[in-house]
Amino acid sequence: MLTPVLIIGAGPTGACAALELARHGVSSTVIDRWEGVYPQPRAVHLDDEVLRILDRLGVAERFAAISRPGGGLRLVDAKLRVLGEFPREGVSPVSGHTRASMFDQPDLEGLLRDRLAETPEVTLLGGHEVTAIEQTGQGGVRVHARATDTGQERVLDAEVLLGCDGANSLVRRTIGSTMLDLGFEQRWLVVDIRTRADLQQWEGVHQVCDSTRAATYMRIGPERYRWEFQLLEHESAADFASLSSLAPLIAPWTAGVDPSTLEVIRSAEYTFRAAIADRWRSGRIFLLGDAAHLTPPFIGQGMGAGIRDASNLGWKVAGFLTGALSADVLDTYEPERSRHARSMIDTARLLGTIMTRGGGAGDAIRTVVVPVLNRAPVVRRRFIDSDTPPLRGSALVAARRGDRLAGRLCPNAVAGRRIVDDLRGPGWALVTATAPSPSDRREVEVRGCTVLDAASHPELADWLRVGRATAAVVRPDGTTVASGRDVPALVAVLVSLITPTPAEVPA
Repeated sequence: MLTPVLIIGAGPTGACAALELARHGVSSTVIDRWEGVYPQPRAVHLDDEVLRILDRLGVAERFAAISRPGGGLRLVDAKLRVLGEFPREGVSPVSGHTRASMFDQPDLEGLLRDRLAETPEVTLLGGHEVTAIEQTGQGGVRVHARATDTGQERVLDAEVLLGCDGANSLVRRTIGSTMLDLGFEQRWLVVDIRTRADLQQWEGVHQVCDSTRAATYMRIGPERYRWEFQLLEHESAADFASLSSLAPLIAPWTAGVDPSTLEVIRSAEYTFRAAIADRWRSGRIFLLGDAAHLTPPFIGQGMGAGIRDASNLGWKVAGFLTGALSADVLDTYEPERSRHARSMIDTARLLGTIMTRGGGAGDAIRTVVVPVLNRAPVVRRRFIDSDTPPLRGSALVAARRGDRLAGRLCPNAVAGRRIVDDLRGPGWALVTATAPSPSDRREVEVRGCTVLDAASHPELADWLRVGRATAAVVRPDGTTVASGRDVPALVAVLVSLITPTPAEVPA
């Protein structure tokens, strides 16, 4: 069986990669060992930039039905007294989406699988375990898989392989990549409880800073709540298998609630790690999501990082396979994504350290230092904003002096509506306040690019003005390649990057 792209893993990262490829007309086969959605709850938070990606993939409205807005982050002491607060309420004026959303991961995976089933370019091969991977002499990839129920073997060939197979990635081992330990490893108890009782708590995430028993609390649905507790050296999940054994841990949030109204959905031990792969690619094999990076959950960016990987790489692979982009475009994936992933890992690791380290002296210092840090703008930005850092040093981002917009995301919201991504479509765009010449317009359009009139959309005009630009070249993922006042020069940037494919060249 031959497929252009083979994706191992049908979790959020793999599903989003398949949908991103489909947006650009490229078919893929997704292999997953589970026949259906993995039932255990795991990730619970997405930010507005990741929700913007889901919107482009056609699932934002369905996601709204299974999620609720989050309030942000509070750092509290062992008695739940607030040390610092980092709010994330409302809608981002840039993306047009809710800044923080809480949800149950199986619900998200279910709607993503529904979307895959609606997408003719995607074949989902559930109930199959990959046993071996090899790169062929023709530059492609061959995968051996076995049906988990019958044991039947099958062989699949592909031009490109995306490894979205999680922290214990076979793909990573196959290409000889190793995870670099970034110096954070802790055992935690994760507890999910369902109740119709309103716990009457602040709607954001509570991070308990305590060197003895650090903890996290959050509401993730109308009747769903999650707690995470750092385990002591002698403890395991078996010590907290019943509601009665959990009661002392959750009591600060459930005081006054009838215990009979609380249903334990899960109580399990997890090891929180900070790590990143030493390389994300070998030939036409790529690592995405937890196969490439592991983020402690304290800022809720682990799953979102994988979806960002899929958004960054999908259109590049599609452009390479269709001949619109040179093979060099694939070289930009790791340097572009690893910077943001490492930034998120470092922030999560920092917060985990603030929460848990230092003993009694650390607890005392936190009561003084955290309120001071809470007022520092640079600290507030680090914990409130999950914005993608401006990309630098990539062949797909112009490194021109004075270009204030290069590497940054083009805004999506206009007049309170999320329309820019719809106007741009799945491809490249020239956002300009000055109409290009007829010949320049043809050069843009023959490459399947959209010319977007900023003069008709004040927010886009303001974005260009603040960036001291007349026009900007925007990639399919919304990142600005280059901006400036010379429209013909920007058209030349587009021409240098994109080759017209036969379907785009007029007869």
